[in-house]
Amino acid sequence: MPSTYDVVVAGGGIAGLTAGLRSAELGRRTLVLTGPLLGGNLLGIENIEGWPGAPDGIAGYELCPSVQEQASAAGADFTMEEVSAIAPEGGLWTVTAGTADHAARTLIVATGAAFRRLGVKGETRLVGRGVSHCASCDAPLLRGRKVAVIGGGDSACQEALTLAEAASHVTILTLGERLSAQATFCDRVRAAPNIDVRTGCEVREILGDDTVAGLRFTDRHGGAVADLEAAAVFIYIGLRPSTSFLQGHVALESGGQVPVDAMMRTELPGVLAAGLARRGAAGRAAASADDGNIAAKAADRYLDGRAWRDN
Repeated sequence: MPSTYDVVVAGGGIAGLTAGLRSAELGRRTLVLTGPLLGGNLLGIENIEGWPGAPDGIAGYELCPSVQEQASAAGADFTMEEVSAIAPEGGLWTVTAGTADHAARTLIVATGAAFRRLGVKGETRLVGRGVSHCASCDAPLLRGRKVAVIGGGDSACQEALTLAEAASHVTILTLGERLSAQATFCDRVRAAPNIDVRTGCEVREILGDDTVAGLRFTDRHGGAVADLEAAAVFIYIGLRPSTSFLQGHVALESGGQVPVDAMMRTELPGVLAAGLARRGAAGRAAASADDGNIAAKAADRYLDGRAWRDN
């Protein structure tokens, strides 16, 4: 017979950790299924900006373990298994993670999102051999070398700035006609002497035998095909929510996002979604943490017997 929890949180990023912390503080028996990587994508971010109380930013590998420790101290249980399926059963939700089943009175989906792939030749073969999604992890290995960043959003610009501290030169290639990151990141990228931005570039192939040697791209302004030397390629072209286990239960949007209301409630009584898994996510750490807090409070109201869609 599976253990029954008031709240099961699926996901170990900042949204899930905050939901687990708040649920435990509210006195609810809480289980957080973190998956194999506590902290999720934030662990690879050297400096999370916009975090309340940290005017100079905070590293993801400091923030996430700190929230986990607070949640544990408040009474939340943790396991590093990853949710793979859910099923309604007797008014509860059976949540399968690894080889174990857990019964949940409420479920908060905070499974985050995975990096989108370019889908070009050489990408999969050279993962871990120059193709990366973690600038802070690999920057020390690339001191004095040329690297490329693919993408034009916040993550691409932020990681390019991290790489610029070690690499001799960073080239950002974006398919759009301008960077789409917030203005502060764009300004810092433009001011960096060793960062070059190329717009209207479509990557065709990542080059290299045993390790990355460069990439081939098409310049959409003139149609010319060119090669760019690079010892590593960092890909930040967006994220896809890790929500496939909800298919058949929730009508997901085309991009995989979970539709929710302002209180993070889905169409399914007792099931909520927070952070990058949900529709309309801001994609900022502080906003995801706020999502987790809102979801935990909404779950608490439901457990107190409030109607699912009341105000």
